[in-house]
Amino acid sequence: MDGAMNGSPMNGGPMNGIAGPPLLDVQDLSVCFTGREATVNAVSGATFNLRAGEVLCLLGESGSGKSVTLRALMRLLPKRAQVAGRVTVAGEDVMALDGGALRSFRGGTVSMVFQEPMTALDPVYTIGQHLTEMIRRHKGGTRAEVRARALEMLELVKVPAAARRLDAYPHELSGGLRQRAMIAIALSCGPRLLLADEPTTALDATVQIQVLILLRRLQQELGMGTIFVTHDLGVAAEIADRVAVMYAGRVVEEGPVADVLRAPAHPYTAGLMASTVHDQAPDEDIAAIPGSPPDLRHLPPGCSFAPRCAWAMPACRQGFPDPVYPAPGRMARCLRVADVLRAGPPHPSASHSGAPQPGPSHPGASQHGVHA
Repeated sequence: MDGAMNGSPMNGGPMNGIAGPPLLDVQDLSVCFTGREATVNAVSGATFNLRAGEVLCLLGESGSGKSVTLRALMRLLPKRAQVAGRVTVAGEDVMALDGGALRSFRGGTVSMVFQEPMTALDPVYTIGQHLTEMIRRHKGGTRAEVRARALEMLELVKVPAAARRLDAYPHELSGGLRQRAMIAIALSCGPRLLLADEPTTALDATVQIQVLILLRRLQQELGMGTIFVTHDLGVAAEIADRVAVMYAGRVVEEGPVADVLRAPAHPYTAGLMASTVHDQAPDEDIAAIPGSPPDLRHLPPGCSFAPRCAWAMPACRQGFPDPVYPAPGRMARCLRVADVLRAGPPHPSASHSGAPQPGPSHPGASQHGVHA
């Protein structure tokens, strides 16, 4: 493997290629849930950062640790969760916050748009009450000033008849309007960092597009850093500046969205790309990744993706790979990065293994097949 691909990021620059201190810096974040029978390793050593004004998408299958990572950033996990690592937002150590400082941090510095607004909103409070409580807690002001600010936020997110919607209950709004109200609540106190946990999953396709365009526009206008959780490659391509691909609680690839989607450097990312239905012939099966994600209670030794990987070799099972930097701003944790990149971008009909197939020029092509 080319020596330039190993070690630290090329040229000594930041992973995302943007100068200046990061708004968010996450180092070696781990989250375990301990029960009577077993310990679930939901997140294992996640490391990434985010600059102000950037959008980072966390990509991965269900159960890969994306939502748990977001909740850990806001300290919203249950007491039984064991959290380790370092999380810094705007120079503030999140893990050291407690009491009033933590309450001010949530909503004031960092806000979250949850996946399902119908369960996130309190059914006995109106939309206006949700908004005014948030604004009064973090910004203060008279009753009239707070209500005026709440109306301003609903108008900002393009809620029709905003004045009337202030007095509406969550069940009286459509799914799209509820999600817009959730976005208004999250933005009402001017957070520096917005966390969006699959905010379009429960919406139909037309409303999804509207909400995505709205989020991207507001993010650019307000200059927020944003982390967007999704398993939809199309959503990532639409809204992200960078992507971090997670598998079994670990970040296995990171880089600019166009570069990662055009030429994935990790077999798992290549498998996600090959599993899409874009340009899929009607008479062809989807090239699904074989097997299933590992049991987070009993992670396999070495690379967690090795049992499903067409590129796997014995060394992959001996230890989790160190990060490799194939280009400025890009990172992948794989022993075969050079081979995966050399194989070129995956095509949905090219393989049914969920990854580019090793050819004769790739070492181990004959003895390392797919492991279901």
